[in-house]
Amino acid sequence: MNRLVLRRPDDWHLHLRDGAGLAAVLPPTADVFGRALVMPNLVPPVTTVDAALAYRDRIRAALPAGSRFRPLMALYLTEATSPETLEAAAAHPDIAAVKLYPAGATTNSDAGVRDPSVLGELYAVMERTGLVLCVHGEVTDPHVDIFDREAVFLETVLAPILERHPGLRVVVEHATTAQAVQFVRSAGDTVAASLTAHHLLMSRNALFEGGIRPHRYCLPILKREEHRIALLEAAISGSPKFFLGTDSAPHARHRKEAACGCAGMYTSPVAMGLYAEAFENAGEIQRLEHFASLAGPAFYGLPPNDDTITLVRQEQVVPETLPFGDDVIVPIRAGGVVRWRVEPARS
Repeated sequence: MNRLVLRRPDDWHLHLRDGAGLAAVLPPTADVFGRALVMPNLVPPVTTVDAALAYRDRIRAALPAGSRFRPLMALYLTEATSPETLEAAAAHPDIAAVKLYPAGATTNSDAGVRDPSVLGELYAVMERTGLVLCVHGEVTDPHVDIFDREAVFLETVLAPILERHPGLRVVVEHATTAQAVQFVRSAGDTVAASLTAHHLLMSRNALFEGGIRPHRYCLPILKREEHRIALLEAAISGSPKFFLGTDSAPHARHRKEAACGCAGMYTSPVAMGLYAEAFENAGEIQRLEHFASLAGPAFYGLPPNDDTITLVRQEQVVPETLPFGDDVIVPIRAGGVVRWRVEPARS
């Protein structure tokens, strides 16, 4: 197969930053995806409905004229979040989720939740209203090995929450382990997971290919090959519980190539080509549409997009760097090639 037409996909986990950075990284997403769930970990974080809608408006203002791209917003959950805030969020059509960051787990998560078990009143509101809880599923206990933090979170944090709130709608974001796949499969219909292209294509060996590769460092960190295979099997399974979320996370080059570099990979410019590679590698590229365009909207209670994109099997060379405000970003596969690309729309 050298050409694939599919419903326009959505990205259910995206970092757009703000200001000049936003203007630089928004176009590759808006050109390809119909909608994206935009992460709220700005500085300061997006903790209120008013802040989320203001951020939405800044995103809309940065779109080219005539763009149909729709940003969907998430609130940053804190221990000070009120039930009234969640009620208001659930009632707004442009707010799709609340994001749980364990404090200190990843970029700009210091304002996150120290003890997720104490937020029962808030989970009850989300359970009653259907507002989705997206979780960065890692514990931050320094005694837990970094490669085990997701599995420990699911067992010791999320499982007890779901026992107390079985109707809570939860997305295990950027799942990275076989344990996460099994957790989601065995949970009820209210639990799903987003999967990134980089976790479908790379194991932790990629971090050390020819030396330390800071632009391949992300959180949750890349895992063993057995986990990558489990994620890929979930992606191609046709299960409605697994869908596309790039977790594309742009950082200026000097913040990645540093003594204490930031976590995150910038994948948006070639995201659909990477997912096509992963599905083709598994011999199941015909299942890409369900994963990328249908399962996510169904979980979030939205219709699929009403137009299409076309993927063509044609190598594209990835630039060494891309502009990012006054700096540059090093994208995934910088200087290399991706086997598939999205055919530009005809004007």
